[in-house]
Amino acid sequence: MAHTELMKRPRLAVIDIARGVAIVAMVIYHLSWNLSYYRFIPVDVGFDPGWVAFARTILFAFMVLVGVGLVLGHGDGMRWKSFWRRWLLVVGGAALITLGTWFAFPDSLVYFGVLHAIALTSLLALPFVFTPIWLTGLAALVVIGLPFVFADPLYNEKLFSWIGFWVVPPPTNDLVPVFPWLGVVLLGVVAMRLIRGTVAEARIAAIQPRSIGARGLGWMGRWSLVIYLVHQPLLLAIIMPLSMAMGTQEASRDLDFLNSCQMSCEDGGTTAALCATYCQCGLEGVKRDDLWEPVFTGLVSAADQAKLDANNRQCSALIYPELNAD
Repeated sequence: MAHTELMKRPRLAVIDIARGVAIVAMVIYHLSWNLSYYRFIPVDVGFDPGWVAFARTILFAFMVLVGVGLVLGHGDGMRWKSFWRRWLLVVGGAALITLGTWFAFPDSLVYFGVLHAIALTSLLALPFVFTPIWLTGLAALVVIGLPFVFADPLYNEKLFSWIGFWVVPPPTNDLVPVFPWLGVVLLGVVAMRLIRGTVAEARIAAIQPRSIGARGLGWMGRWSLVIYLVHQPLLLAIIMPLSMAMGTQEASRDLDFLNSCQMSCEDGGTTAALCATYCQCGLEGVKRDDLWEPVFTGLVSAADQAKLDANNRQCSALIYPELNAD
């Protein structure tokens, strides 16, 4: 098909608006995650079921739109120059995310997050833009369904975890494996191929944003990659210094210590009330003797161990007075 004919199809403003809504939702999620991580809000956004469902919904929307975009961009014939230009931008963005999280969160850096998945699944899904629709749909169902029936501890390792068949995922702030998310991209391919060239597409193309809000969302959708890359560094540039100034990081460290101590103490058969007293005493001792580093790293010198033992005896005697009989 000639290039001039390829240019006839209008840009679908609705798709840009959908991308804009998705990127706004992701900014809201990341803002909430940051506030949770630095203990500005009490909820654990990374594990709370409602927030997890919200994050999965956003991811689902993004991955469907990847498939939709492949059909819109190349369904009438491959535009290789355009494809590789955008693909390299996504790969570069993914590399920046990995580098940035390596500095900010070295213990849970993002090595295969949203952008990494978009880059790889765009390549893997591209042939399905041209295969029979039934085959694309079948592939989507298989890719989505396979992780529900197969898992292996081998994929718990970072080296293989990006594939998606893990039993327990490795620690990372974002992991978007090929299975099942390639299948979600293929759903987007199927949906757009079914609409492409129909009356439905003409009606969608006729919808044009009139309000400032809709036009703003459309603009954000067209620049979604740039917004994705810059929003988290900007948020952290505000939240991290604010956290240090307000002492929320110290409060977070105290809370983690108390929660861990409380669980260990109660597992030993001591009542919750006595454990609370014991752990508060332990926290005061760790602060007094400046033992945070050995406590959290496990690198305990003989002098540190002596302080920890003395603190333990003091706190044990506090909840069991008979230990003071000596």
